[in-house]
Amino acid sequence: KRELIFYTIDTSSPNDPPRLLPLKTRLGHRTLSAAIVEQLRRDILDGTYAAGEQLRQDALAASFQVSRIPVREALFQLEAEGLVLIAPHKGAIVSAFSLEEIDDVFDLRVLLEPRMLAQSAPLLTAQDYAEISALDAAFASAIAAQDVAQWGQLNARFHLALYRHARQPRTLAIVTSLLQTSDRFTRLQMNRAPALDRAEREHRHLLRLCSQGKVPQACEYLEAHIEKVRQDLHALLKRDAQARTTRRQASSERRARVGKTSAPSPTRRVGSGGAASS
Repeated sequence: KRELIFYTIDTSSPNDPPRLLPLKTRLGHRTLSAAIVEQLRRDILDGTYAAGEQLRQDALAASFQVSRIPVREALFQLEAEGLVLIAPHKGAIVSAFSLEEIDDVFDLRVLLEPRMLAQSAPLLTAQDYAEISALDAAFASAIAAQDVAQWGQLNARFHLALYRHARQPRTLAIVTSLLQTSDRFTRLQMNRAPALDRAEREHRHLLRLCSQGKVPQACEYLEAHIEKVRQDLHALLKRDAQARTTRRQASSERRARVGKTSAPSPTRRVGSGGAASS
């Protein structure tokens, strides 16, 4: 069982550093739900719950030592984030991603986003750059705070801000939809320290190239940036597939061992001449 413990910061003594004290007051469902969302999100993103695995409300409620109400609220929030699917008669299931789905999204992103940046970047103003820099800072803050729910949204807002002056309304609508679809991919891909650090560096370098008027280089860099995310996702899917294969093999071996130990011993009969036979 897992116990959710909440803390408050004690600053009552001006001569001592702040202390974390357990919060003893009863918490409402919303606070419990937010804590459960955070834990389940972390468990899904780090592979504790594999793609396709069912998340049973009663088991989760028992695990967290809470009622089913905050668990149900947490699962609805995770569904809104694209991390679980809630199906009739099946309940909540961890979302699965296919290579085909990822490639479909990223093929279009690689094709369309550099084209939009090429038209928009020369028209970006000082105010635009200030706003985009603020988005980049918010993105860095969300990473530092491990605010997973904000990663995909801020990433999408950063990209769309770069394309704001592209006079391609239909393309913009498609790219906006692709970035929304990429939101759950982004959270999955960025749940690794190297990916987080690289995303920050690449965003800033991309912004620098645009501000220096190096638009062709910025477009090439953007294409490479998107491709690296695709490669990360391919590697994660491969790793998850290998982990599932390993778990299946281990499960099969355990069942085989149990079958051997529980199998009845051969019956031995005594023949008419007194000798044992099998």
